[in-house]
Amino acid sequence: MNTKEHKGRNGKDTEGQPAPASRPRGGRPSKEATARLERQILETASDLFATQGFAATSMEQVASRCNAGKDTIYRRYPSKAALFNTLVTGLQAEVLADLDAALGQDGTALDRLRQYARAMLAANMRPQLVALNRVVLSEPAALGERKPETGDPIMQRLTGLVEEAQNQSALGPGDAEFLANQLLYATSIRPLMAKLLGESDFDGTATQDDYFRRAWDLFLKGAAARCRDAT
Repeated sequence: MNTKEHKGRNGKDTEGQPAPASRPRGGRPSKEATARLERQILETASDLFATQGFAATSMEQVASRCNAGKDTIYRRYPSKAALFNTLVTGLQAEVLADLDAALGQDGTALDRLRQYARAMLAANMRPQLVALNRVVLSEPAALGERKPETGDPIMQRLTGLVEEAQNQSALGPGDAEFLANQLLYATSIRPLMAKLLGESDFDGTATQDDYFRRAWDLFLKGAAARCRDAT
């Protein structure tokens, strides 16, 4: 059987060698490449917003840091506010997933309420969340025309846990949503505000654990007093 001899670009025979695979030209990037670019855009934007603020960050800066064209950014996010809102939405989803994991732990209703409240404190101490909250508080325009949510899923879960504890007589009767908000303020808001102001009073897990224990005990005694008054 005759075989044809092929010569490569260097002039050498390539008889019996497989032909080089052709590379597609002008095709769409792979899903992996698209996902990598998406992550890079969001991480870059998050860093710029956190360090410079919303007003001082431009879409051109994001594109330059990502080595991408400005049109590439605008195809995904029609405005800077849309980019910022995507960051907020993504972070909220991550926090909600972490909190849902806390819901899956065993124990009484009061145990689960305590675990969820402690997980909320940990979530509020996340550097990225602190940074984005700081931007929103100082530059409300960052949210653009974002419509308020009909219900906060995190607070809905916290309220539901309060109701479960009330049903088991671990907490006294009353407005479960009100109690849930008081628990949030007692255990998370003070440390969060300290972080937003650049204070270091609540740095470190041990410090947060100690604060949470004292705040939880104070909340519980107040709620328990309502239970005694109702009997």
